[in-house]
Amino acid sequence: MEFPEMSIFEIQNMTSQALDYSYYSEEPGGEEPCNLDPNPMEIIAQTYIHSIICALGLIGNTLVIITYIRYKKSKTMTDVYLYNVAVADLIFVVALPFLIYNEQHGWLMGSVACKMLRSAYSINLYSGMLLLACVSGDRYVAIVQARKSFGARPRTLLYSRLICSAVWAFAVALTVPTLLYSERSEDPQATCQLSFKETGTAKLMKVAVPSLQMAIGFLLPLLVMMFCYTSIVCTLLRARSSQRHKAIRVVMAVVAVFVVCHLPYNATLLNHTLSLFKVRTCASEKIRLRVLAVSKSVAYFHCCLNPVLYAFVGVKFRTHFQQIILDLWCFSKKHTSTARSSRATSDTCISGRVSSDGSNNMRSFSA
Repeated sequence: MEFPEMSIFEIQNMTSQALDYSYYSEEPGGEEPCNLDPNPMEIIAQTYIHSIICALGLIGNTLVIITYIRYKKSKTMTDVYLYNVAVADLIFVVALPFLIYNEQHGWLMGSVACKMLRSAYSINLYSGMLLLACVSGDRYVAIVQARKSFGARPRTLLYSRLICSAVWAFAVALTVPTLLYSERSEDPQATCQLSFKETGTAKLMKVAVPSLQMAIGFLLPLLVMMFCYTSIVCTLLRARSSQRHKAIRVVMAVVAVFVVCHLPYNATLLNHTLSLFKVRTCASEKIRLRVLAVSKSVAYFHCCLNPVLYAFVGVKFRTHFQQIILDLWCFSKKHTSTARSSRATSDTCISGRVSSDGSNNMRSFSA
């Protein structure tokens, strides 16, 4: 069985923000329609994988947000960017279970929830990737342009907040098509999908939405990161520091994880977009959608790795996070110990706090 060029019925049944597609095409010979639904084992595997992503992403990004709010009193530009990255990732992992469940069992919510959840996913996709590019740019200025940027620090927090506001506004603007055209449809079952009344608009959006995602959500951040981190590595190689090898390894890990997580999905998405208006066999379309689903799950996993790569690897952040653990331990001991042991616990907590504060001057590449 082959898929002909797109009809208006096929175009109107675009799902998953124009990234996942379901075609029900039948040949003149009267063969059965091509069933592109995933098999039960694939659904179970995706459910477990997405559950792990949600759990790890929720824990990691929540800890990052709490740490920055509670203990990072003297923030830098990178701190502001990483806080916003954590917010974007947290909103994404909160929305992800609703999206996955409704995709697998039919959309049980209304049109308003359809628009809100699809838009939340799109906004945080763009904002998260662009903010990671901002992080690499700030590190480039701090390390490669260190002398020029020295003395400008008192103004950078204001600049970083303005840049973050601009990134969020830009992400919202890119999400307008998703917000306008996402609708709850009942044919053949309840789904949340992009729906159009005009064929020309449908064809345009079917190509424009994934193209924007690849260009703004992957290629632009990748180019910025490659330029900035290549310059940083060259600068570190010329520096005489015992920490430079560790810093270079961190840089390589950041770039490698970004490429490994997002390149397969965007390459598959590009191939899928280019094939939308060509004749396709049922078997090839099944394989293409399966690869797209697997690579998309790998891309989702990046939100779990961001806290480790960008926050916990920094000495200062780890110090503040250890202070959170110490405070929780002290709080529990305060209410469970006797008066004598409470005094000992109090001394331990004070000692730990002094040690934590005294190590604030320690810095690493991730600071």
